[in-house]
Amino acid sequence: MLASYKSNVKPRPKLTPVSLKAKPVETVLPEITYDNLIEALIQVESEGIEDIHGDIGLKEGPSVGVLQIRPIMVREVNRILKIQKIKKKYKLKDRYSREKSIEMFNIWREFYHPNGNFEVISRTWNGGPKGYLKKATVGYWMEVQNELSLINEKGN
Repeated sequence: MLASYKSNVKPRPKLTPVSLKAKPVETVLPEITYDNLIEALIQVESEGIEDIHGDIGLKEGPSVGVLQIRPIMVREVNRILKIQKIKKKYKLKDRYSREKSIEMFNIWREFYHPNGNFEVISRTWNGGPKGYLKKATVGYWMEVQNELSLINEKGN
């Protein structure tokens, strides 16, 4: 039985290695900047609405403005400014200003994430100091990535 099997089997052709040298395709993508990240965060947090309130039921008070800044973040930014010996102080009402909200975000980001990647920055912004480790912030990061893609499509 084995002999008849062997007689019906055709020998395999000898294979020669194929070169897989593909020419690289030069794709130039616009650089995604911190400004792009901020714009994406603003879209995810508030859709750009300056006087929006979120997390209304919190004891400490709601998150407010385009970046949904909580009172504790205003205190943290003021603490950072004090450490840096900068005589500037933000007030809770500054969260309603797009410009001042972005300033506060940048102070926080430059202090904690001077060279951080966008995922860590975004997930920490959403979930607190260890937010980048929390499963709950993965969906938030996906939303931010989606907004970054839309910004990229517009060409910065």
